[in-house]
Amino acid sequence: MDIKERYDQIVRCNRCGFCQAACPIFRATGHEAGVARGRLALLRGIVEGRVEWSPDLKEPLFACLLCGACTSHCFPAVATADLITAARGQFLQKVGRSRLHKLLFHRILPHPRRLRLAARAAAFGKKTRLSSVAKALGLLRIFGRDFPRAEAIIERFPKRFFRDKVRPARYDGQGDKLHVAYFVGCGMDIMTPDAAEATLGLLKERAKTVTVLPNCCCGLPAETYGDRPAAEKLARKNLQLVAAASFDLIVTDCSSCAAFLKKYPPLFPEAHPLRKEAEKLASRTRDIIEFLSSSPPVGGASLPRAGQPSAPLGPGSGPAHIVTWHDPCHASRGQKLTKEPREILKSLPGVEYRELPEADWCCGGAGSYALGHYELARQVLDRKIDNVVTTGASVLVTSCPACIIQLSYGIRLRKLPIRVCHISELVSTTATFPQSR
Repeated sequence: MDIKERYDQIVRCNRCGFCQAACPIFRATGHEAGVARGRLALLRGIVEGRVEWSPDLKEPLFACLLCGACTSHCFPAVATADLITAARGQFLQKVGRSRLHKLLFHRILPHPRRLRLAARAAAFGKKTRLSSVAKALGLLRIFGRDFPRAEAIIERFPKRFFRDKVRPARYDGQGDKLHVAYFVGCGMDIMTPDAAEATLGLLKERAKTVTVLPNCCCGLPAETYGDRPAAEKLARKNLQLVAAASFDLIVTDCSSCAAFLKKYPPLFPEAHPLRKEAEKLASRTRDIIEFLSSSPPVGGASLPRAGQPSAPLGPGSGPAHIVTWHDPCHASRGQKLTKEPREILKSLPGVEYRELPEADWCCGGAGSYALGHYELARQVLDRKIDNVVTTGASVLVTSCPACIIQLSYGIRLRKLPIRVCHISELVSTTATFPQSR
């Protein structure tokens, strides 16, 4: 993770400034330090010895959303998000890391039961108002400088998590050939269990068997924080889980998980015994968006082509539901999945699809970003919700649980009559739309 080895990539930045037009943080602050050009200049200064490693570097390194929008507007295609991630790893080595992150990445995320126990403790605190007492006493700041305010982003926790209702096992489906594994993301399990159940139902409709995996976290949170050893540890656990299995596909309904599972191979050197397993897993991984667009339900026709008229909701039904789509960063830029979700939505009966302005702009969720940068996350979110309002949509759809949580918060703050849901929920219910969170 030594950024000196990435110097050739860093100096490819020609300082043209085109990244400014796409960076949500720069558009919110107007500060040069908050845009790719400024961050790359900082990394260059570190490598060239003009800037010393110190705690002062934490803010510029960790205030980046890692959304990748800058690279899509960069003529030399400098992968700024990857370079910032590498610099974060070196920052942890040079300056140090908190005990809280060691606990999360090395003691909790590798063990799904411990993660659910921690979530239940948080849910209990919210329900009994203990979190309000802790906030008043200033105790919540140990989870991040802005945690006392960011805690409100989650209105409430589900009564039951997905894994409380569905155990890891092999389930029969209605298909005649595909043997699919369902990789359950942490956010889908804990925060959006209804969407996870909808995904499972869709997989059963299309596959011969569906195996719900007892997987742990994919490792993306640790990787983006700069803790590569923790990310590798989590990847090893997941690879060992599927190494001996003969699945045709591994499907996940969290676009962040899907994007990172596809990036497992670079976590291991060419000669590493798990490198080939990582390549095998990456080649079989499918985002639920990909799966739905290519696998029609048994006995049903494939999804209509984009632009074909959708069937009405029924005799005497009112106007179509106006639906719009928010591109998760890990779906659009991470996996190049932009056409597929729109075709799916346009094909659904009773749906009038309207394109969301700046649909591929980050919503400000970015995992736990708001815990340390609540104001920035709010400014990015406000811009997103402003755009949602212009569509006149009654349903806002996406494919990332972190985005669902963040977007739901924005809708709730404005008291808007808009439902936020996962694409699996919309496809599985069609005319019966899910309720707001």
